[in-house]
Amino acid sequence: MTVDQQATVAPPVVLVHGWGGSFTTTWERSGFTALLADVDREVIGIDLLGHGAAPKPHDPDAYGDLTERVFAAMPDGPVDAVGFSLGALTLLRAAIAQPSRFRRLVLAGIGRNVFERDDEATQRIIQAIEAGTGDSGHDNRARLFAQYAHQTGNDPVALAAIMKRAPGAEPTLEQLATVTCPVLVAVGDQDFVLPADRLIEVLPDARLVTLRRTDHFATPESFDFIDATLEFLDAVPD
Repeated sequence: MTVDQQATVAPPVVLVHGWGGSFTTTWERSGFTALLADVDREVIGIDLLGHGAAPKPHDPDAYGDLTERVFAAMPDGPVDAVGFSLGALTLLRAAIAQPSRFRRLVLAGIGRNVFERDDEATQRIIQAIEAGTGDSGHDNRARLFAQYAHQTGNDPVALAAIMKRAPGAEPTLEQLATVTCPVLVAVGDQDFVLPADRLIEVLPDARLVTLRRTDHFATPESFDFIDATLEFLDAVPD
């Protein structure tokens, strides 16, 4: 391979799932990894702490920095990265910490939750997880989170511990301004994280794609999301 050819080789694509998911359930089962393979993109799949094949501690303090597993899996050179929900929030913090490590970022299923934390909703979700899938009152969101927590292969105690971890400080405008790589924010039009306008405004090079008739949990399998992400990563087959 010549020097010019090396310079044009696309970087690996790091994939980070959301809360209650895993690399396998979020990205492999949807066929997204196969689409990247079709265009010869190397994939680096990450299971966040408490998920998938990763360790699942029950102490909330263990989840203070979820970026550690991301950085441990990344190569030295810049990568493209795609994250959903908790994975997107984790990638955003990783890009703030080390912006030169990222060429392009896709952040799906995040918006106003970058800047504010709904403690009451979080507590209802924790209570629903600990009570089991059938006892969440009239809170449909808490019920859905509890269902995800109790899916086969998940550890509900570990997933509740993630919810209980001490909230980190919201990123400042100055910190977000350091994420200068191109960013695609993808949010369903029925997602509870809306609006995402402020996030788009404060990131130096970001644009929003709104996924039609899509709620939070359906985002990774949305055809609009997959198409927009592949196009943004220059990974559309010829």
